[in-house]
Amino acid sequence: MDKIVVEGGVPLRGSVDVSGAKNAALPVIAASLLCEGEHRVRNVPDLADVRTMSRLLSHMGCRAERLPGPGRELALQVPGSVLPEAPYELVKTMRASVVVLGPLVARWGAARVSLPGGCAIGARPIDQHLKGLAALGAELRLEHGYVQAEVPRGRLRGADFTFDGVTVTGTENVMMAATLAEGETVLRNCAREPEVRDLADALSGMGARIEGAGTDQIRVRGVEALRPASHAVIADRIEAGTFLVAGALPGGDVTVRGCAAGHLGALLEKLRAVGAQVDEVPGGIRVLGDGRPRPVDVRTAPHPGFPTDMQAQMMVLLSLAGGSSRITETVFENRFMHVQELLRLGADVTVEGKVAVVRGVARLSGAPVMASDLRASAALVLAGLAAQGKTEIQRVYHLDRGYERIEEKLAPLGARIRRVKA
Repeated sequence: MDKIVVEGGVPLRGSVDVSGAKNAALPVIAASLLCEGEHRVRNVPDLADVRTMSRLLSHMGCRAERLPGPGRELALQVPGSVLPEAPYELVKTMRASVVVLGPLVARWGAARVSLPGGCAIGARPIDQHLKGLAALGAELRLEHGYVQAEVPRGRLRGADFTFDGVTVTGTENVMMAATLAEGETVLRNCAREPEVRDLADALSGMGARIEGAGTDQIRVRGVEALRPASHAVIADRIEAGTFLVAGALPGGDVTVRGCAAGHLGALLEKLRAVGAQVDEVPGGIRVLGDGRPRPVDVRTAPHPGFPTDMQAQMMVLLSLAGGSSRITETVFENRFMHVQELLRLGADVTVEGKVAVVRGVARLSGAPVMASDLRASAALVLAGLAAQGKTEIQRVYHLDRGYERIEEKLAPLGARIRRVKA
């Protein structure tokens, strides 16, 4: 099993390009199931989760091929009929696989999808997906760890549905299903993440009629059929945010190219609050870590609030602050599992329920650590970069699910980082 080795203590300086967003690419790939033909999705990162989704579509009878060239393009050939099944063997490693449920039910009126897996950061139920699809006329039951779905009428019908809680993949799943439903669907309390808007843009390019994506109310007027997709996914705001935090570490000066400041508002606000200099520059954002960070309080929330996927990385920065900070996690439980590993590096963090109290220390020191989930992995890389001495990060397969060759991107910035093959 691979590990990442970091010789820390060297501030990062230079420019880095952001890859396409995994969390935007996966639902767009799933949306190809809504229409027969050849779909082209560009700016697709080469990540483990993308490869898993491609294998899942291949299992159903589709063909997925990464094309050569600079466009990072994925060609998806969807036949006239598919096997509407997502087996446990493929779904268990990636929770986002559940987004195939809506397209399968909408187009073929049946689906058998395993309950999802993914990172061990607490319960992430799919009850809102199921309630939304049921409101559209699907009959669903759970059997032997699978969701069995049927549409007795043959076609879903539009409905007015309010999500009980904000859910990104739930919003995406029900929105995709509604594109082929009979009549109009109004979805309320929707997720407002940029990835939801990007999926709506892809669906609109396929001929869907969607209004309001990016707000808490989405209106979908169903159509009889869609056409194949041709879409470029947005930049990965979490990868961008991770590199921006790296620039905010003491002595850092990092320009992140290809990211959209409008997708990163809450993070940029906190980086300015800790004393970093943040400037929008042509094609990206530049962050300079101006001395020791100031303490700030952070509270995660659905977009446009501070993203839960940046909580662990922000904790690393605040671990070096000149004072105490409080981080409140409101989105997921069990998302402080990285704290124990940061303690091994010399951080001073105490967890009290949903709140982590971070008392800044003068410096971190390298040590062997083990990643517990995707974003914790990125946080440990940042901590290793800031620490004095050598840090070895085990279980980097988590990292590879969401970051595209992170060691190759960080090395030109001056990071002394390498991957060691098992």
